[in-house]
Amino acid sequence: MIIDTHAHYDDEQFDTDRDELLKSMHDGGIGLIVNAASTLESWGKIQRLTEEYPFVYGAVGIHPDEAGTLTEEHMSEMERLLDLEKIVAVGEIGLDYYWDNESHDVQKKWFIRQLELAKKKDMPVIIHSREAAADTMEIMRGYASGMRAVIHCYSYSVEMAREYVKMGYYIGIGGVVTFKNAKKLVNVVKEIPLTSIVLETDCPYLAPVPYRGKRNSSLYLPYVAEKIAEIKGVSIEEVVRQTEENSRMLYDL
Repeated sequence: MIIDTHAHYDDEQFDTDRDELLKSMHDGGIGLIVNAASTLESWGKIQRLTEEYPFVYGAVGIHPDEAGTLTEEHMSEMERLLDLEKIVAVGEIGLDYYWDNESHDVQKKWFIRQLELAKKKDMPVIIHSREAAADTMEIMRGYASGMRAVIHCYSYSVEMAREYVKMGYYIGIGGVVTFKNAKKLVNVVKEIPLTSIVLETDCPYLAPVPYRGKRNSSLYLPYVAEKIAEIKGVSIEEVVRQTEENSRMLYDL
């Protein structure tokens, strides 16, 4: 079965049909979903999703665009949530210099604090990094050595991907790999081992071709698996099998 390592079913775009959609996952070949947090408000919603749906697991953390909302009290609440059986990671956390909603210093401070908490709890991390390649790598080298991690929605060079793979991290590949202008990402997939790739949607965002521009869902992951299989010259079944194994190792599922 396909594992979606990064989704946002707490998003309001799913408010009209969330239950119907999630109940269709098994028939669509989707075995497990990890729903990643982005805001403080998402934490409670994710906890409820994990309680309602046996195949939904959660991650708690704060997206860099929201880093300024964090306090030490929130960190204590995050630590409590990380003790729940179905919360399996800290995320999504990291740096985003594209939107620049928060100062770089604030982003770095809370990125490091969340990494430290993940290390304390021996939990994996989901890393968001956009136009912040050097600073992300520096912080990961300094604070995440030996940890389990996925570089979500990977957008950097082949050389940096190789470095992350050497560090033992996974590379998250989603719908972008099917886009016509995704030559750099296609090259990354070609050059790194399948043992270092996990599938993700980031839904409701980044739907693959032929649904580009529409609301994304885990049901579209076969298009991503098909593209990876084409790039790697292997069967779709092999991509699904290996990425499932990778995802279970990442999240200890």
